[in-house]
Amino acid sequence: MTFSFRSTIVLCLASLLGCGIPAAAQNAPPNDLPEVWVLATGGTISGQGSSSTSLTEYRAGALLGAELVAAIPDIQRHATVRVEQIVNVGSPNLTLDNWMTLSHRINAIFSDDPDVAGVVITHGTNTLEETAYFLNLTVRHDRPVVLVGAQRPASAISADGPLNLLNAIRTAVSPAARGKGVLVVMNEEINAARDVTKTNTYRVETFRSPELGFLGYVDADAVSFYRASTKRHTANSEFDLTAVIELPTVDIVYSYVQPNPVMIEALIASEVDGLVLAGTGAGLISRVERAAIEQVPASSRPVIVRSNRTGNGRVVALESYDASGMIPADTLNPQKARILLMLALTKTQDLDEIRRIFQEY
Repeated sequence: MTFSFRSTIVLCLASLLGCGIPAAAQNAPPNDLPEVWVLATGGTISGQGSSSTSLTEYRAGALLGAELVAAIPDIQRHATVRVEQIVNVGSPNLTLDNWMTLSHRINAIFSDDPDVAGVVITHGTNTLEETAYFLNLTVRHDRPVVLVGAQRPASAISADGPLNLLNAIRTAVSPAARGKGVLVVMNEEINAARDVTKTNTYRVETFRSPELGFLGYVDADAVSFYRASTKRHTANSEFDLTAVIELPTVDIVYSYVQPNPVMIEALIASEVDGLVLAGTGAGLISRVERAAIEQVPASSRPVIVRSNRTGNGRVVALESYDASGMIPADTLNPQKARILLMLALTKTQDLDEIRRIFQEY
């Protein structure tokens, strides 16, 4: 006999509410629990496959956030949870409008209710780091915002989502998490939104902060922090989306041996507002790419930021690139440099000001 994942949830809840009442009473939650909002967006954490061993073939966003929370009774020992479904898709299908909706909703939750301890966002892992960094720059409060996902669908025999979600909620109510910026909690590890990136296609330890390292751990005994980001974020951020209707258009071009300049030429011709170059080595590009950029008058070029494709290290100012108006991305990878450039362009077109922004964030 086979059961659907929803049937499994129902059976689990029935056992808790039925003959297991004495055990449930022993584990009754405290009366005065902190309140956490879970904003659900879909992803593998809410995915469902055709069998418990379907680890790569499944439908992301098959379950609702409320179902994910209901399937983890231990959450009731740590927080009172309110769930809101923002969208229910795989994270490659999220949009900038979805980001704006999340940012506005989180700011409203914190502004409307000072007693809310934190917000947890369930999210697909493919673009989780991008959503996290966008919120790191646009949530204007210091209470914890924690993003969480899973590498295995909820229907898998060894799904990682339930423990990840429980630990994300534990982190969101931890006083130690306050003021640390937006966090990513998976695999019992806490990472900063600015530093973290997905490093593996399927392994549960996929999220890493190369060279800079984790902020801390979520173990059975405690949520423990060992460091914090020194860059500006959240309550200390200058980016305010209140009057922003649409984000500027910024695209990414990946550099490689003998690149085709038509991509750069087409993007500039399409009048993008900004361009991020995923350069080789320390953010370098070829003569062909330089020529494609410099054939356009400086006054007609998009704002250009140099990042790199290596995954580690700083991109620093270099005289020859600075003379062409290109801005170094420091340690931001291309996808995060794109986010910071979009937000910078909501405030200014001045290259010196944008350079300052990339130094501070």
